[in-house]
Amino acid sequence: MDTSRLHEAPLGSLLVLSGRLAQQRWGNYLATHHNLTPAGVAVLTVLDANGDLGHRELAERCFFKPATLTGIVDTLEKSGHVRRQPDPADRRAIRLVITESGQAAIAKVQEVRTLTQPLTSVDADPAKAAIVRQFLMELISTMEDPRELTSS
Repeated sequence: MDTSRLHEAPLGSLLVLSGRLAQQRWGNYLATHHNLTPAGVAVLTVLDANGDLGHRELAERCFFKPATLTGIVDTLEKSGHVRRQPDPADRRAIRLVITESGQAAIAKVQEVRTLTQPLTSVDADPAKAAIVRQFLMELISTMEDPRELTSS
């Protein structure tokens, strides 16, 4: 990839581009090595950490719309990673439960997520990595809708 024109790009543009590339590469890795999607990993991660959840609550915790979650859960159910079971408190509702297969799959993904080897030379330098971490954490905590920035 020719990055020569990116040296003068605004940080926001670089952030968007790097996020898109990282998401594409992560998605390709998950599909190739784990037969999962990033959305499927999000669902398995939340279920693994919280136990069974109702559809709406799981969608909220994954930052998905409930309608979007349906297809993701269908795929995970076909793979044997998730199962739907009746909610004992409300016969009309279902709970989503991670299976042993789903727990094993997310454990393998977590091994990769927690690797500590540096991603770049900047990441290898603790002082530089701290600045990047601070930037990203501040950005995440103060993120605004870009349309709101132009109206003020």
